[in-house]
This record gives sequence, C-alpha cells and structure tokens, in this order.
Amino acid sequence: MPERILQEVFGYAHFRGPQQAIVDHVVAGGDALVLMPTGGGKSLCYQIPAIARQREGRGVTVVVSPLIALMHDQVGALHEAGVDAAFLNSTLDWEQTQEVERRLMRGEITLLYAAPERVTTPRFLSQLDSLKERGKLSLFAIDEAHCVSQWGHDFRPEYRALTVLHERYAGVPRIALTATADALTRADIVERLQLESARQFVSSFDRPNIRYAIVEKKDPTTQLLRFIQREHEGDAGVVYCQSRKRVEEMAQTLRDAGLEALPYHAGLDAAVRQKHQDRFLREDGVVMVATIAFGMGIDKPDVRFVAHLDMPKNIEGYYQETGRAGRDGEAADAWMAYGLQDVVNQRRMIDESPAGEEFKQAMRGKLDALLSLAEASDCRRVRLLRYFGEHSTPCGNCDNCLNPPQVWDGTDAARKLLSTIYRVQQHSGISFGAGHVMDILRGRTTEKVTQFGHAALSTFGIGSEFTEAQLRGVMRQLIAIGALSVDAQAYNTLQLTDGSRAVLKGEVAVMLRESVSAPAERKKSRRDKPARGAPSPAAATLDTAGQARFAALKAWRGEVAREHNLPAYVIFHDATLAAIAERAPATLEDLQGVSGIGSKKLEAYGADVLRVCAAF
Repeated sequence: MPERILQEVFGYAHFRGPQQAIVDHVVAGGDALVLMPTGGGKSLCYQIPAIARQREGRGVTVVVSPLIALMHDQVGALHEAGVDAAFLNSTLDWEQTQEVERRLMRGEITLLYAAPERVTTPRFLSQLDSLKERGKLSLFAIDEAHCVSQWGHDFRPEYRALTVLHERYAGVPRIALTATADALTRADIVERLQLESARQFVSSFDRPNIRYAIVEKKDPTTQLLRFIQREHEGDAGVVYCQSRKRVEEMAQTLRDAGLEALPYHAGLDAAVRQKHQDRFLREDGVVMVATIAFGMGIDKPDVRFVAHLDMPKNIEGYYQETGRAGRDGEAADAWMAYGLQDVVNQRRMIDESPAGEEFKQAMRGKLDALLSLAEASDCRRVRLLRYFGEHSTPCGNCDNCLNPPQVWDGTDAARKLLSTIYRVQQHSGISFGAGHVMDILRGRTTEKVTQFGHAALSTFGIGSEFTEAQLRGVMRQLIAIGALSVDAQAYNTLQLTDGSRAVLKGEVAVMLRESVSAPAERKKSRRDKPARGAPSPAAATLDTAGQARFAALKAWRGEVAREHNLPAYVIFHDATLAAIAERAPATLEDLQGVSGIGSKKLEAYGADVLRVCAAF
C-alpha cells in the first residue's frame, strides 16, 4: 500500500534513501526517531503512514508542528494532493475551530496539524481520549523534534510537555523527526519523548549540492554585496544577522543596491512578518534578511544561497540554516563571514547566561566545534559531517578544497600575546581591549600607549612581525579554547584565564589558517551562474521549444498559485514543469508517470497543462 500511495497521491515512482524502511516500520505500528537532512523528504515519512493507517480504519494522525506558516503550507499541499488535512491554530476563529473539531470527531480528517501548546491542553487531550476509546487515534508525528532538547539549537520548553503522549496513549505509535541533532541532542530527544524502544533512522547528513564557504570578516557589507552580485544576482536567498537592528540596516542596504530584500525579525508586527514571508515564498528572486526567528519549516525549494553575516551559536544551528538552500537538489551556496567580535559575543552570551555550569560547558564545546569549522584549512564538508558522526572524503567543492589556504604556527604569537596582556595588567593594574594590546605587541607608539607608558614594557614590539589579521586570528582561537576571555562588563577588555598557563608554557599548539582574501577559483561546471534571465536550473537542458513550454507552464502555475493562495511550488515543482516541458504531452496518458503528478493533480490540472503545452 505505501508504494501505491506514493505514486497515486504524491506522483513519485520510488522512495528515496531510507524512506521506505521508515514508512513500512511506522505503518506497522512501530515508534521511530528519524534524522534526515533538510530537503530529504521527512514529511512523506509520516504523511504516507497517516494515509495508509487511515485507509485501514485506524483514524487520524496528529502532527505536532511548531510553526503556523508550516502548518498552512503542509495542509495546502496535502489538499492539492487530495488528502483530507486540517490545522488548529490561532489563525482560526471560534466557529472555524469548532468546525475542524467536529470534522475531527467524525473521523473526516487524515492529518491534523497543531502546535505543542494546543496538543497538551485539557480540551485537546479530552478529544484525543475520545478518539482513542473509539480506536480512531492512529499516529503521533512530532516534527522538529530537536526543540525538545535543552542541548539543541532551538529549544522550546513547550515541547517537554509532549511526554504526555506516551504516558496517556501508550498504544499509539509515535514518529519524531528532525534535520539536525548531534549525539548529545539525540540522546536527550530519546529520553524526553520516552522513545527508548523506538527504532532510529539516521540518514546521511551530506548535502552535496551545497558549496560551503567561510570568510574572515573585514568589510562584511561589501563582502556580502560582492558575493550576491557576483554569484546570485536575481536569486532567492536568506541572509542571517544576529540583531534586529542589523537586519533592518542590511535589508535597506541591499534594497539600495537594487536587490529585492525584506527584513524579518520578532520585533516586527506579526502581520508584517507574515506579509514578508508570503512574498518570499510566492515571488521569485526575493532575499530575506532575518534573525534566526525566520526559517524553520520553510519549504521553498529554489533558495540558491544562505549567508551568515554573524557566526551562529553552534554547528546544529548553522547546518539547519544553511540547509534551507538548494532543497530542489540544484547547486546552492552557504556563505559565512566571521570575525573576532563574533567569537567574543557568542562566548560572552554563554558566560552571562543564567544556565547551570553543565549547560554552559556543553555550549562552549559546541561553539568551539563551530569555530574549528570556521578556522579549518581542510575540507569543510568532512568536518561538518564528522561532527554528526559521519565519515566522508574531501568534497572538492568547498572553499578550502577549491583554494587551499596556507597554515601557520601561531603558538609563538599566542604566547607573546598572552605575555603582553599579563605585563599590561601588572604594569597598570587594569585591563585593556584587543586593539591596544595589539598596538603594544606590534610596537606602535599611539597616544594611548604613550599615555600609559606601555612603550616601556618588555613585550613592546616583540610581535612586530605579525599582522593585525594574524593576531586577531590568534585571539579568536585563544578565546575559543578558553585560554583568553573578554570582560563584557569592563568595555570588552581581555583577561587571562586558568587555560592561559598551558599556552604560555608552550604545552598547547595554536595552528591557524592564513587569511584568504581572494575568492575561491570556481570550477567550470553546472554550478556556474547563467546569464540573468536564463531559465531555472531544472530547465537548463531543454531545447528552445522546451524552454518556451517551461516558461508558459511557469506563468500558468503562478496564476493558479495566486488563486489558491499558495506558494507556486505547492502546485508543481520546477522539476515537474521541466519534465512536462520536455515530454510535450498531447494527452492525459502522456502526463502519467511524470514525477510530482499524482492522480488528484492529474485530474485537477491535466487539461490545463495540455492546453498550455499545445500553444507551443
């Protein structure tokens, strides 16, 4: 039955990767924990079991989802495929809510989406009790399951209450799904959701279509503009910034440069956020500049780049955010600029957190891993996958593989830097910031150096052979390994730590990459950017007539999407349109077997598709 549902409902001929094993296990009533990268097809892993079990008379599947926008798009897509689905959230008025609840109790809904806060209310639980008593509660699907873990990158306390599902409905199978979880987070998910007996399915975390590049932050605004204009002009993309103010400024800067850019952060009115998100999903070539408040559950397939102007907190967050690029499998870029201040800020946020020391120590370890990825001189992808416990070989496609950086031994520079900080504190009785310490070390006679008599220090000028960029790299590394700290309460002054001693004694080596300012040399491949106005990557191999059909189909799809108030990709993906354009169908039979066209879509849109194609 699952294979038939895959073909008839969703229009796909074959399962991908571990999908079939997961679906078969859950259809049979087994619990599962699924780790699958963004774009890997997680939703089918519970949607197909939900349909199969409903057809067996087992009742409704409840999908726990953290985001209203995700619920709307998922339900819209299921309706397009001919599946009875609904959501319960704050966008419904009381009358609409009651109608959904009545349909739920009558057994008319196959998948019901709801937020964790609603699922655990007495009213909702009493409705689930009634369904359970009648044998009409089929399955619980917990999406974005990493939200249950305090070790995860997007912890949401309301997810903790979902333990009630196992305690109250022990006989109902559960499937928990996430795109990102290291071993610590995975163990926490299992414990918190009581999935000790669940079968775990861990897919490869590799997204080979994404090129990873990390650059040293110099003039980040100029660097970002250069990256977008050279590589992604006219493309949809996401730019992540740490603060709301920075989001607003960067969105305006991009607009001033002629790009279609919109801001998104929690400080904006909810209606404005929704409007901007809808435009991003429904229009071509929009760049969303956002805090991490934006992104979870965004299914837009043709995001060609994700850029970080500030370093994230950990690799899980970085991987989740970069994974929003290239969901269609076509080439995409993950670009990040980072600098000393990023490390200082992230370290300070951890140290000033009211959390317990165990949590802080875990967060420091995660930050260290991300900094190690940023400072790496070997393959980015190998390091990224190793973090998730996966072995790989050099990809030949990240910035380090394409343009290997030189590595230098910064141990001597680190010892001289720490010695200078010690001498300054010993001499003046107070601490100073990074700029002043570097001036002393490099022998620069500034007004401040003269004022405090620091030219007389024994360390004055002993690091004159090092550039400022090199010393900033040393500082980033020392802060990351805990051999140096920054006192945010005292104007970001530098402080020695217990970990400084081992570096000063030469017991810890500090190896660093040379600053690479030149862009990586691009290989001639399908990744090379076509001229503006060129077709979608999915249609790049079509002949002239095929391109014309594809363009006409895309215009038709846009009209249908607007009528249905849905993103265009929910109607048909670009790949489906390209396959239609290549096939040049003349009959409905010609459309059968095209990937992405199920029976309901064939019935709803087949005649219109033939009409559009016939014009060319």
